[in-house]
Amino acid sequence: MREILGRRRRLGRRGGSARLDAALTCATEWQWPVVPGAGLRGAGGRGDRGCACPDPECAVPGAHPFDPGLLAATTDARMVRWWWTNRPAAPVLLATGGRAPCALSLPAAAGAGALAALDRAGLRPGPVVATPTRWALLVAPYTLERLGELLYAQDWVPSSLRFHGEGGYVVLPPSEIGTGQVCWERAPERATGPRPKRASSSGAATSGGVPWLPDVGAVLDALVEASASAPDGGSRLAY
Repeated sequence: MREILGRRRRLGRRGGSARLDAALTCATEWQWPVVPGAGLRGAGGRGDRGCACPDPECAVPGAHPFDPGLLAATTDARMVRWWWTNRPAAPVLLATGGRAPCALSLPAAAGAGALAALDRAGLRPGPVVATPTRWALLVAPYTLERLGELLYAQDWVPSSLRFHGEGGYVVLPPSEIGTGQVCWERAPERATGPRPKRASSSGAATSGGVPWLPDVGAVLDALVEASASAPDGGSRLAY
């Protein structure tokens, strides 16, 4: 399985151009619906780390939909190009659920432990998005009924573990949010070929192919175990 990141563009094109490229890749090559995030105050997301939304106490600065809302998420290339041409610093948000990937996220401190456990078990994780505070593992779409069955089988599910299904979202690389840069801890990869090494690029793939995604049941146990010892920040746990 070769990395779909393929020919990586020089990060001299980072910033607005890289985010537009990433959004177009997600929308047109992978058919993942995207929408721009609220972003940060200040030109290009620099300066003030506060959220550009009206809430002065926003718990997830920059890393949430605002205008347009999440329901506007689309795979239409013209709309995506218009959004990021007008707001080049906007984070790239994936609208999860439906036919798009879902995700499970956990505190960053627990993320490395979860990935190590999956590797030791010989289980293949899919794309992993890393922010300074949380990691998100993208998985194949799941229904609430399926998720409910899996959670019922667990003795206990820590509240630090979050589920991003229908009506949810995940911020994607190479976005910048209030807590810092978003990158791929594990890059999206094709369904066939040799297993890739850990990704270091913050951008999206630039070559064709739809990313492989694991079933949620294949990774849930490792994430629950890793999250059990992670700090529980309740509803205001930073993204």
